[in-house]
Amino acid sequence: MTDIVVAGHLCLDIIPIIPLGSPSPLISPGRLTEVGQAVVSTGGAVSNVGLAAHKLGLDTRLVGRVGDDPIGALVRQVLSADDASLGKDLITAAGEASSYSLVINPPGIDRAFLHCPGTNDTFGPDDLPLELLREARLFHFGYPPLMRRMYANGGLELAELLRRAKATGATVSLDTSMPDASRDSGQADWPLILKRALPQVHLFVPSIEELLYMLDRPAYDALLAEAGAAGMIEAMDPEVPRRLAQQCLALGAQVVFIKMGHRGAYLRTAGELELGRAAPAMSAHWANRELWAPCFSVEVRGTVGSGDTTITGFLAGLLHGVTAEQALTMAVAVGACSVETPDPTSGILPWEETAARVAAGWPRLDAGLQGSGFCYDEITGLWQGPADG
Repeated sequence: MTDIVVAGHLCLDIIPIIPLGSPSPLISPGRLTEVGQAVVSTGGAVSNVGLAAHKLGLDTRLVGRVGDDPIGALVRQVLSADDASLGKDLITAAGEASSYSLVINPPGIDRAFLHCPGTNDTFGPDDLPLELLREARLFHFGYPPLMRRMYANGGLELAELLRRAKATGATVSLDTSMPDASRDSGQADWPLILKRALPQVHLFVPSIEELLYMLDRPAYDALLAEAGAAGMIEAMDPEVPRRLAQQCLALGAQVVFIKMGHRGAYLRTAGELELGRAAPAMSAHWANRELWAPCFSVEVRGTVGSGDTTITGFLAGLLHGVTAEQALTMAVAVGACSVETPDPTSGILPWEETAARVAAGWPRLDAGLQGSGFCYDEITGLWQGPADG
C-alpha cells in the first residue's frame, strides 16, 4: 500500500543564489543586481511535500497538472532525476502553459515569489486518481488559493474533491497558501470555502498568516499595518492561533496543525478523532491535545518550501504511529533541515537520521511563550497549552 499521495499545486522554481550583503531592496527601476547561479527545482505542495516524504523513506506518489511545453518537460525531468517513478502520475494538459515561480530568497530573510499558476488553475475533482487513493494510507492536497477552480464558486469543487478522497478511506490532509489580495483568490469567500471543505478533512495544516487572512481579514490587516509582513509572527499573541484553531475544529477539521514560522508549530486536536486509514488506532493519545513546538536552531540558507517540509515531518510522524509530541517534534526538525539549504528538499535527511539528530540534544529557539498560559515540558522540549488533555 502507498504511504502518501500528494496532489495539488505543482510548478518549476527558479531560485537565484543571493549573496550575503546584497543591496536592499534587490529590485528597483534601472538597477542591475549581481547574484549567483540559479537553483532550478520543482516547487509547490506536490513537489515540496512529495520529495520530502520520499527522502524521509515514505512510499510516495505525486499528482499534478503540467503543460506540454518546455517548462512541463523540465518539471518531469527534475522529478524523475530523484526517482524515475515520481513523475509517472502527472497529468499533461495539452495546449496549457506550465506553472513556474521566480523565488527571491535572500539569506536570513523570508522569501518572496513571482508566480504563474498555469495549469494549476484547471485542476479539478476529475483529475483525482481514485484508484490510487484506494490503495493509499494518506492523501495530502495543497495550495487551493493558487488553483482557480478550487476557490471559484465558493469552493464547491474543492469540497467535492476532498469528499471523493475521504470516501476512499484515506486520511485526508489539506494545506493552503497565501491568497493574493490584488487578485481573485484574495477576494474569494474563504470562510465559506473552509466551511465547505473542512468537514471533508482529517488534518488541516495551514500557516498562521494564511489562516488569519482567511478567517479574520480585519485582524490580519490590523496586524499587518502594525508590524509589517516580516514582523507579523513575532508580534502575534499566542491567543490568535488558539482562537483560529478552535474555529477550524468547529468547522469540521479533527487535527489543526498551524505553521508559526520561526516560532515553530502549534497543534490542536478535537475531543473525538477518527483519523482514517493512516492512523486507525491513534485517538487515545491524540485527542484533546494542545501543543506548541519551538523551532530547532540552524543557520538559515533559504526558507522556500520550509512550511511544506515541516508539514511532511508531521505527516510522517502520523504514518509512523508516534505520539502527538513526537510528530510535532519531527515536524519542526524536518523543517529545520530544509532551511539549511537554498532549495526545499536537498537538506532533508531520512527519518532515522532526523530522529537521531533530535535525540542528540539539538538546541531549540525561543518560541516567545513565557507568560502566555503555556507550560514548558523539559522532557519533550514542547509547550503544553491550557486546553491540553
